[in-house]
Amino acid sequence: MVSTLWACVLAGCDDSPRPTPDGGVPPPPVDSGTTDAGSAPWDGGSTALEEFGNWVDRGAYAPCALVGDGTHACETLDSSGFDLSACDPAALAQVPPVGVFQAGLREEGLLADGGTQAVFSAVGFMLRDDGGTSTLAGQALVTQETEDGRFFLAMRSTTPPMNTTIALAGCQAPSTGIITGCFVRCTNNAPRRKGTFEAHRMTWPQGEPESSGGLQLRAEAHVALGRPVDVYVAKQHAYVVSTHTPTSNGGLTVFDVSDPAHPVFKASISIPGDSYWNGVWAQDDALYVASSVSGVIVFDITQPAEPAFLRSLPSGLYGVHTVLVHGQRLFATNNEGRTDIFDVSTPLAPVALQSIALPEEYSLGGPHDLFVYEDRLYISNAQGGYSIMEISDLENVRHLGQYAYPDVYSHHSAVGTFAGRTIAFEGGEFAASHLRVLDVTDPANIVKIGEYRMRPVTSIHNLILKGDHLYIAWYQEGLRVLDVSNPTRPREVAHFNTFRETDPGRTDHLFQGAFGVRLPGDGHLYVADAPRGLLIFNEPQ
Repeated sequence: MVSTLWACVLAGCDDSPRPTPDGGVPPPPVDSGTTDAGSAPWDGGSTALEEFGNWVDRGAYAPCALVGDGTHACETLDSSGFDLSACDPAALAQVPPVGVFQAGLREEGLLADGGTQAVFSAVGFMLRDDGGTSTLAGQALVTQETEDGRFFLAMRSTTPPMNTTIALAGCQAPSTGIITGCFVRCTNNAPRRKGTFEAHRMTWPQGEPESSGGLQLRAEAHVALGRPVDVYVAKQHAYVVSTHTPTSNGGLTVFDVSDPAHPVFKASISIPGDSYWNGVWAQDDALYVASSVSGVIVFDITQPAEPAFLRSLPSGLYGVHTVLVHGQRLFATNNEGRTDIFDVSTPLAPVALQSIALPEEYSLGGPHDLFVYEDRLYISNAQGGYSIMEISDLENVRHLGQYAYPDVYSHHSAVGTFAGRTIAFEGGEFAASHLRVLDVTDPANIVKIGEYRMRPVTSIHNLILKGDHLYIAWYQEGLRVLDVSNPTRPREVAHFNTFRETDPGRTDHLFQGAFGVRLPGDGHLYVADAPRGLLIFNEPQ
């Protein structure tokens, strides 16, 4: 079983923000191993779990196939290019032709020895009944057959140097909100990929209410700049950063949240040509913003409602993706494959200390995000996996261990101590990415001891660990709160479904919904949601 990042090709690659804790110097490590759903605290015992990767192959999704080699389907872009004789048109006739869907694509790939292996990728589509444009992979549909028991969608992109076509032919509707069928992807009218798909409508998981566990939405504030992806709360103000979109620059938006139930817009800052701002952190009177152009941008927030630009800390051709402050050090993930470290004992005047990189054999992908705990740097290194480095002496940085798997895309993590064990909660990105619980007490022998999954076509994003609760921004799955007092058995105790198909600005992109989450200690949770903006919840007790 091998997966692929074809999702990048189909829907475009993107990503976002950071770890815990919020604001200032973190407290010393404490043992988070308190009572879970059972009758006794976790004793530190565990069983090593087998690693299957993000996607679990359940076989072909539907009993359909292309006609011939698929050339006919590529040329005609209608359902006649598929053999649907074993399908269930009566069930498809009951499917409303509306909604936002994410589809997992299963392809039978050929091996050098003549065998086959299942390859996974993903694509989204959005069907509209309000006069808006229906899309597949972000492109307007050129064919839509969604009546009389048929379900067929096709798009064609004519961007040079090649024409790309994707077509989905529905076959079955095994349960509410799920469609299965066959697909083909063509380049210049020649079939290049084919197989079966399973599409899930991104309404709330079947049977779930909007919220549980006492989570209540206290306030919602629209962010006009780009796509909101991260938030940091300091000095009773929420600082929301956004990445640019095809129709709007990104930037920084500031809200006064001294009354969290009534946030007040104060300012927005955007720089044309430099507005892919993906991460944010504050330290005393300094605000640090991760820019894909300028590196780290430093603002003075002595007047918190009026950030004043001070300087930028350049970081190569591709800037910085995320930032984090631990103690008196600022860490920035450099998009050229390094982690830049600054002394911020004087927060408004950072001083460069060191720029470190993983050993070449672990460097694939580059650092996407990071977490610092007990003089160790935990690097989410995208396709390179999850790496741990000893950083107590910046002149003698050592690589201690790595955790990887065939379809790895390590994105974000948080680390704590439970029953005397050092436990990392690691999340990936792209369809089927989920939570892994890793015992990293011995970095040279990292062991998976738990996991938590949602629907097989959605992606986890950012997470924060506070005590024995893990708060997760999970894109279309919204905000999820897990009791991890027994790390081997994460247990959901609260949720809020932030994703609504009808919100203005929704697209068929995988990266939609809850991006970033913060707990500043004021009794509230702050979530950056695209496109809803800043969402403020009570912190459940």
